[in-house]
Amino acid sequence: MQTIFVMVKCELGRAYAVADMLVQDIDQVSEVHSTSGQYDLLLKCFLPDDDDIGHFVTERIQTIPGIKDTFTLIAFKAFT
Repeated sequence: MQTIFVMVKCELGRAYAVADMLVQDIDQVSEVHSTSGQYDLLLKCFLPDDDDIGHFVTERIQTIPGIKDTFTLIAFKAFT
């Protein structure tokens, strides 16, 4: 399983609608958090090992209406 974090910049006034769509429409999205700063949302996503991260982000995340920009971080190890 691959873990990625995607920071999302939304069109003005669309962050809550985008968050709702991400949670409802994309099974790989585990968590959505609103954030302050340059980006509006932080997503935690789990992908199968054989899934292509680039295709997932560009075809599943970036195509959601109201998303202007994304920044993706790939996680290597979770410390508990």
